[in-house]
Amino acid sequence: MTVHVKRHIAKTITYRLLGTLVTCVISFLFIGDIKISAMLGIAELVVKPVTYFIHERVWYKWIKFGLI
Repeated sequence: MTVHVKRHIAKTITYRLLGTLVTCVISFLFIGDIKISAMLGIAELVVKPVTYFIHERVWYKWIKFGLI
């Protein structure tokens, strides 16, 4: 079976949107304010990909765990 790169892109986008939705819902349940919940979701949508990129670069450059 061949998997096209478009599938990976679609999965990445939908996963990120799902994660943001979960953040919004949980923050709304705790805070009760839709505006604040939406702002937290948007902040998370921006911050997490940057955090992931930095995490990946650190592992690539300095962490040798699991390499043969």
